[in-house]
Amino acid sequence: MSISILLVDDHNLFRSGVRQLLQREEDLCIVAEAADGLEGLKRAKALRPDVILLDLNMPGLSGLETLHLLTQDVPQSKVVILTVSEEAEELGEALRSGAVGYLTKNVEAETLVAAIRKAKRGEPVIAESMTMKLVEQFRSQGSSQPGATVTPPDSPSVQLGAASERVHLTAREREIMQCLARGESNKEIARRLDVAESTVKIHVQNILKKLNLSSRVQIAVYAVENGLSGNGP
Repeated sequence: MSISILLVDDHNLFRSGVRQLLQREEDLCIVAEAADGLEGLKRAKALRPDVILLDLNMPGLSGLETLHLLTQDVPQSKVVILTVSEEAEELGEALRSGAVGYLTKNVEAETLVAAIRKAKRGEPVIAESMTMKLVEQFRSQGSSQPGATVTPPDSPSVQLGAASERVHLTAREREIMQCLARGESNKEIARRLDVAESTVKIHVQNILKKLNLSSRVQIAVYAVENGLSGNGP
């Protein structure tokens, strides 16, 4: 069964390029396009697409305003922001408003296709470059939390959290957490640690489960808040 997609962007040329790209995929189908937020909202309510690709900078109703209305009127549709903006503040606002993803328009074609499929499954999709920007924002704000206990790099595990609720991460999980805090992809982490990419995915899922988090961005932020982002290259 194909994934239905609504594309909302005020640039005709960009919409045309995305449409041609996605038409190559048998399981993806752009059911409609819109050049502004109001038209996008109207089409979303009529068609109930699986995934909505939404620009932030549009005339009239802004992308964030449109996002607020979409999450209220068509909550079953997964909204992925696709924009030129690389501002961490807009990323945070979009995620708080209900977007499941945030990608920049210079994204690789295969990354966009994979992100749409992940979004359909309800999985968060964040541009790697935006993960690092969010982490840097936390660093600049000096948001380190006192009370977190960090063991030396060669220790087999690390204990985090309040005394009443301690979380145990293995040394390998802590290494991967540091890589995520630097904005590295699974492929880059696998290359750095000389392990299979599938192994990295398993470790990431274990970290998410142990820390009760839902995305790689949250892991990165958690690492910074608890002094676990490391200073590696």
